[in-house]
Amino acid sequence: MLILVVVLGGLFVAADRVALSYAQSKAAEKIQRSQGLADKPDVSIKGFPFLTQVMDKKLDEVAVTFTGLQATSDSGSLRVAKLTADGHGVHLGGDLMSGQVTSAVADTATGTALISYADLSKSASNGITVSYGGQDANGKGRLKVTGSVDLPLVGTQQVSVMSHVVIKNGDAVQLHADGMPSIMGISLPVSAEQLVRQQTDFGGQLSGLPSGIRLDSAEATPDGLQVSLSGSNVKLG
Repeated sequence: MLILVVVLGGLFVAADRVALSYAQSKAAEKIQRSQGLADKPDVSIKGFPFLTQVMDKKLDEVAVTFTGLQATSDSGSLRVAKLTADGHGVHLGGDLMSGQVTSAVADTATGTALISYADLSKSASNGITVSYGGQDANGKGRLKVTGSVDLPLVGTQQVSVMSHVVIKNGDAVQLHADGMPSIMGISLPVSAEQLVRQQTDFGGQLSGLPSGIRLDSAEATPDGLQVSLSGSNVKLG
């Protein structure tokens, strides 16, 4: 009897793992289609056993990693190089095993979005380029924003400023220069500083991310601008 129980338990575990692998693949295909992604996302459904979660139509935890997601900003399309979302208490609509899932909504979710400096530069105007500017005195990452500015009396000048990022209204990022450089050894007057900021201080609203997600904070890293996310009732594709 004990041997039979062990055998049946082993078969159940094996069936559960096979079903899990199949469901993860189907979920990835569904998300890829719904988000219009070039590459299939990575989907990891956690918790054991999996089959009982499917029967309840509620998954304990689902981690999804997107690459190449297209968000939009005020200045146009902005590519998110990598987006990770970790959802807890994911309610399913439809049938996961057949791939006919109509909805997947997480009670809560956290994540990060990575935007490369090349893609951030593309979203700027007038040839502005953005790169990593190292850390400030407090160890916080900074952005280096460089561009050409037409200034009174001295003409067109190449200007670089160190900037930080702020989150506005939970759905927008804004670059803000920490200070102004001197030009030819002379500090810029207020009027000239405003001209520089018109070029270097930019940003915009991010849309196209999973519904229910809010932007919490952002920091410059050597790999790009990393934005922390969180939300409730988040649609995971």
